[in-house]
Amino acid sequence: MDTLSLPLAVTLAVLALYWLGRVTRAARMRLAPRVTYWAAPGLGALLLAPMLDVPALFGVGAGLMLLAEYWPQAFVPTRTRPSPGWPFVVTLLGTGLGVNVLRGSTDPWITAVSAALLLAGLAGLLAAAAFRPWPVTQALTFASRWKTATTPDWPELSVTLSERGAHLRNVSGRALRMAGWSPAGLNAWYPVRTPAGEAVQELAAGQEVLLPVHGHDHGVRVWYAPARGEATHLFRADWTPTAHAEDRVLN
Repeated sequence: MDTLSLPLAVTLAVLALYWLGRVTRAARMRLAPRVTYWAAPGLGALLLAPMLDVPALFGVGAGLMLLAEYWPQAFVPTRTRPSPGWPFVVTLLGTGLGVNVLRGSTDPWITAVSAALLLAGLAGLLAAAAFRPWPVTQALTFASRWKTATTPDWPELSVTLSERGAHLRNVSGRALRMAGWSPAGLNAWYPVRTPAGEAVQELAAGQEVLLPVHGHDHGVRVWYAPARGEATHLFRADWTPTAHAEDRVLN
């Protein structure tokens, strides 16, 4: 058999439209397609099977479609819009091959490859077009110092003392926006910096910064907020001041 029956053609078209719709819905939820791109060669294999009269290709195509649908990493969260560059190039390649098919080229491989390229390219373009960027969150400023701050029931930051100062670590499991800090008992305001001295506006989960406290300081106050929230949080840590205290972790 070297032709495609109408029922099978309609079925493949419905599967293609379903998959493109799924990619679009995922992009609106800020999920980028990854393993799900295997649906394109899967549909190509389903298209090629009756044209070459190789039933085994149905199994290959169905397996790839199931992989694209149910693999845990079919879509992955992303903060940036997927690039439309390579999908545009792939779409052009698929269109070029498709023109040859419309002109009378009946080579089954060219037909299947052009369909797979067009499908993958369209999916990439839809993912880029439908992606909803994260809302821009303004950096915290000195005004946070005077806002009513809340202290979480469970600490989101921890402090380790060393000869260099107080090492502040994000233990919340999520990103936190840093406003500033002050030694306890002082009306001061310092930016939060990395051990290399770079100012930090957002502290990633597990990331550590250095607060240059001195031997006479007996604690720190850190003002911050969740990465996706507006409420100002206050972290308090106190200890007995000593210039030669052993390293310890205080919450």
